[in-house]
Amino acid sequence: MADAIQHSCGLVGVFGTPDAAQLAYLGLYSQQHRGQESAGICSTGGREILRRAGMGRVTDALSPSDLTALANPIAVGHVRYSTTGSCHAANSQPLLVNIGDAPVAVAHNGNLVNAGRLRAEYERRGHLFNATSDTEVILHMLADPAYRSHADPLAAVMRDLVGSFCLLLLHPDRIEAVRDASGNRPMCIGRAGAAWVIASETCALDMVDAEYVRDVAPGEIVTISERGLESRSFGAVGVRRGHCIFEHVYFADPSSRIFGQNVHRVRKEFGRRLAREAPVPADLVVAVPNCARCAALGYHEESGIPIGRGFTTNHYVGRSFIQPTQLIRDLTVRLKLNAIRDVVEGQRLVVVEDSVVRGTTTRGKMQSLRRAGAKEIHLRVASAPIRHPCHYGIDFPQHDELIANGRTVEQIREYLGVDSLAYLSLEGMLSCVTPPGDFCNACFSGNYPIPIDPGFRKDAFEQQQLRFVDAHGVLRRP
Repeated sequence: MADAIQHSCGLVGVFGTPDAAQLAYLGLYSQQHRGQESAGICSTGGREILRRAGMGRVTDALSPSDLTALANPIAVGHVRYSTTGSCHAANSQPLLVNIGDAPVAVAHNGNLVNAGRLRAEYERRGHLFNATSDTEVILHMLADPAYRSHADPLAAVMRDLVGSFCLLLLHPDRIEAVRDASGNRPMCIGRAGAAWVIASETCALDMVDAEYVRDVAPGEIVTISERGLESRSFGAVGVRRGHCIFEHVYFADPSSRIFGQNVHRVRKEFGRRLAREAPVPADLVVAVPNCARCAALGYHEESGIPIGRGFTTNHYVGRSFIQPTQLIRDLTVRLKLNAIRDVVEGQRLVVVEDSVVRGTTTRGKMQSLRRAGAKEIHLRVASAPIRHPCHYGIDFPQHDELIANGRTVEQIREYLGVDSLAYLSLEGMLSCVTPPGDFCNACFSGNYPIPIDPGFRKDAFEQQQLRFVDAHGVLRRP
């Protein structure tokens, strides 16, 4: 993707091996594409839970001495990009607290639509919050006597959460994995010898030589303990399936198998369908690295137009889409790609991109191809126009920041400075995934499968706290 977007997090849990923390570290490393703001691991040997977390990528946040300190047979880990709550150490996960006299750690991938209302209610009752992410609300609910009185407190809490959530909860004797009833984010289970492994993507299972067993089902709670794997439903009703199609468009690793399909194959099919829907005479197909490479290969195979490399990639620049500010995202995108003049000069190019959000960096890349001497530029986008924000864990901008909102394709083409522009149709996208009706496409269609609070902002809790900061920058709660 040439335009910067952000998304939520990556999870990994390991049970039943002395190397649990080491395997969790490797699982996080393989899912680094899911978040680079912070990383953390909690582990236990059966009594206390230990925690190590830090800001930045996995290799920066967790040191060899941290892994030595965390040596235990049970561990959960998390890499974060913030979709609710800012990029701050207090929001790094897993979060670790004591509930009653027992410790529990929680790691979350997704976005809770009703977090604002729940937090306001707990604050009204005198609860104090240490962080500004929606995840902390879950811990307050788990500690609430009204939920603790249920026969299954965790299931009771899950029934009252609205939004997108995959959760890993670490107790001294077990891991519990939860996936929301819509199945919005992926979550899978594997075995590595005698050990169990749970992760957001199957690429993490591959990293630790774990064999895929199955996905955590939507609405399921999976408990892994000395008794093995146990499953129960938390009883959510009336929630329709809403697998995030953007996982296939952009987020997930091409080697992963999510929602029952391999990501690389789906992206190639996007490209094939795009070539059928929007053919154009050209000399060369080029991809905007990296996620569009699969779709570009599909476009090439379907169209018969030769494929080539039009850009070089600077591998020493962090992935721009998960940098927390627009300024940094724009600068890192500019550093990351450079047009190869000897390849593109004098050529009629089909440039394949996976998606376009704001359009600013896409425009810059098209300008770089012009400067390198491209004769014609025909931009083909392997997804439909993004016209609506996401409220389920993708930090898409508001409506007025989305280039496709309120603009025709011709107006977008003029802004991007290309000779022609075509998007894959929404129907074409959905035809490439199975079953099509199980996928959330709200960012394209505006059809949200989970009720939303359109007024809620990512930084709402930060703005709320600022009201109580005095002239010296000290938080003074009323």
